[in-house]
Amino acid sequence: MEPTEIEEFRKQVEEGGEHNLTYVSLAISVLAVLVAMVTVLGHRTHTEAILQRASSTDQWNEYQAKKNRQHAEFLESNRIAHQSAALTPGEQKDLSGYKEHIKKWDEELPEEEKKAREFDADVTKAEAQASHYDLGEALLEIAVVLTSITLLTRRNHFFYAGLILGLAGLIAAASGFLLH
Repeated sequence: MEPTEIEEFRKQVEEGGEHNLTYVSLAISVLAVLVAMVTVLGHRTHTEAILQRASSTDQWNEYQAKKNRQHAEFLESNRIAHQSAALTPGEQKDLSGYKEHIKKWDEELPEEEKKAREFDADVTKAEAQASHYDLGEALLEIAVVLTSITLLTRRNHFFYAGLILGLAGLIAAASGFLLH
């Protein structure tokens, strides 16, 4: 376009009442960028929740395995202790070994359980954050659509409704950040 054509186009836009649509287009662009940002945050947080869930499951499995071994050692020590009145030196050694392992696991199991519960808390927090980001994303997407309707209808109430929903989406997403 030549400079004279651009000036003519600008005059036509002003005469047709189209100059306000520049702000609408800018708002749509900003809302679309915000949707993309919140979407990425949501996806990363969902991934974090999945990884935390895997760590939690691994920790609970380790806890359960130690608990099972402790119980098996307990049963074996009881069997040896009740099997005969006079234990051979080898059986006495086995019995004391079993009792040492049982004592060791009595000390370790509460720590293993604590770790597993911490992983569970991390999962809960990540899932809560992801929910906030998902809500923010949905509200921002609706805001983009409502604001876009302004371009078709030339009615400002769609523009303002879109901005209000966009703000609500931003607040929802920001509240996910506050859960950190």
